[in-house]
Amino acid sequence: MNKVVLITGATSGIGLACARKFAENGDRLILTGRNEHALNEIRKSLTAKGTDVLTLAFDVRDRETATKYIQELPAGWQEIDVLVNNAGLALGLEPEFEGDFDDWETMIDTNIKGLLTMTRLVVPGMVKRNRGHIINVGSVAGDAAYAGGNVYCATKAAVKALSDGLRIDVANTAVRVTNLKPGLVETNFSNTRFHGDNERAANVYKGIKPLTGDDIADVAVYAANAPEHVQIAEVLILATHQASGSVIVRK
Repeated sequence: MNKVVLITGATSGIGLACARKFAENGDRLILTGRNEHALNEIRKSLTAKGTDVLTLAFDVRDRETATKYIQELPAGWQEIDVLVNNAGLALGLEPEFEGDFDDWETMIDTNIKGLLTMTRLVVPGMVKRNRGHIINVGSVAGDAAYAGGNVYCATKAAVKALSDGLRIDVANTAVRVTNLKPGLVETNFSNTRFHGDNERAANVYKGIKPLTGDDIADVAVYAANAPEHVQIAEVLILATHQASGSVIVRK
């Protein structure tokens, strides 16, 4: 049966890869992001291949707008089967005692509060229908801090705790919760972290073959299509020469 899949942060990276992979799976997509033009281009591309796509341009940090969009979903789109909480980012790599307050607030508001907003808006319907799946995109950074990661690592540790807590809260239902924890994934992640410094971002992936957005999307689609009695609770996905958040062998 085709599912209705809502993906946040769907205009690039892991979110865009998830959109394409779930489309290949035959699912219907609700794609959200801040860039309306990019969303429209993705919708045109996927629609041309036969996928039913609805796009919603908003920032998950804006709770009022997010609430409006979710509460006013058109008929046929209101029963969301899979929520992929992907919207997230890292900003800066300074020591904690030199961090930027604005960067901290953006990470906390997006990675934690934005995820909570979408969870609060979508999951009650899943519980009521006694079916659904929440896939949170966490990080290996949520397992242990690394140099300069401080607040970003804390937000991803929060994603793990929130995923675990939600899984407990819905254990009496058929709703499933998955926390995906990628390591190095070559997307615009590092470019965003370093505020557009392309050279510094490229150095993050030098000497190692990193993961791609497709690698993570493959796991998301697998988890969403596991048998109903199977809950893929947590998956750590690393490049072959990455052993942890801080141990990377470059050649």
